[in-house]
Amino acid sequence: MKRPVVVTIIGWFFIIAGTVGFIYHVTELNIQDPFVNDAIWILLVRLLAIAGGMLTLRGANTGRWLLVIWLSYHVVLSYFHTLSELIMHAILLAAVIYVLFHPKATAFFKNVKLNRQKE
Repeated sequence: MKRPVVVTIIGWFFIIAGTVGFIYHVTELNIQDPFVNDAIWILLVRLLAIAGGMLTLRGANTGRWLLVIWLSYHVVLSYFHTLSELIMHAILLAAVIYVLFHPKATAFFKNVKLNRQKE
């Protein structure tokens, strides 16, 4: 079974967003004292977005769950920022959940898992 186009788009979106965010925030990292600010944690979160996108493209069920958890974390963070940021992240979360758990996407993830078990 072919990967649905929307799953491909979401996977690549998170890979690109994670990469851009990682490159942007890597300049904040202090090598002598990496825990002096939150840069190390921010970079870790960005790497999780990249990993979630890659796993999703590979058809791993853990990838889609990682993306949902990643976005949920951002919805919670957005609560402490502006209302528009909260609304944007909540809408994005709802859209990602809808797409990644749509019956066609679910069939893709199940098919990949079954094929891996047969190998």
